[in-house]
Amino acid sequence: MKIVFATNNSNKLSEIQDILGPEFQIVSLKDIGCHEDIPETGKTLEENALQKARYVYDHYHIDCFADDTGLEVEALQGAPGVHSARYAEGTDHNSEANMEKLLRELGENNNRKAQFRTVIALILHGEVHEFEGKIEGHIAKEKKGTEGFGYDPLFVPNGYEQSFAQLGMDIKNTISHRARAVSQLAKYLKKIKGL
Repeated sequence: MKIVFATNNSNKLSEIQDILGPEFQIVSLKDIGCHEDIPETGKTLEENALQKARYVYDHYHIDCFADDTGLEVEALQGAPGVHSARYAEGTDHNSEANMEKLLRELGENNNRKAQFRTVIALILHGEVHEFEGKIEGHIAKEKKGTEGFGYDPLFVPNGYEQSFAQLGMDIKNTISHRARAVSQLAKYLKKIKGL
């Protein structure tokens, strides 16, 4: 089954392809000739995911799904949340700047509880379906590890001593927020395709 994932982020693309497996062919925005910067003006992860999926569906008339992910830190009242990719002012998807700002904002605060949340909006034959995955953990005091992307060097999932960046993609892809949301998506797609 071929389906469009509304992203050009190669990390996300390969992560989702690994989780979904070979019975699905995931294609990117670039693959369908979409080079626009799709707006993400929602106030929630749900709104952003749906906005991206709807844009692709309305302009290209193909089944697709989009996701939005946020890191929600308890001591920062849920920030960076929907602004996770652009947390550091004047930057866009600058992981280093975002992590530096997060460590600065948390300072010596001992409450370092956090969760990653992914929301996927799927539009199939015009119908909208939503899937959510989350994983709880805490923010380390310093970056550790080299694998992954985004806030992975700082996020330590509950039940583990190491950050996502130290655990590596194989483990991350089985326990992460995105893995949990994608496994719901996969279950749904396999059910309707009779796989």
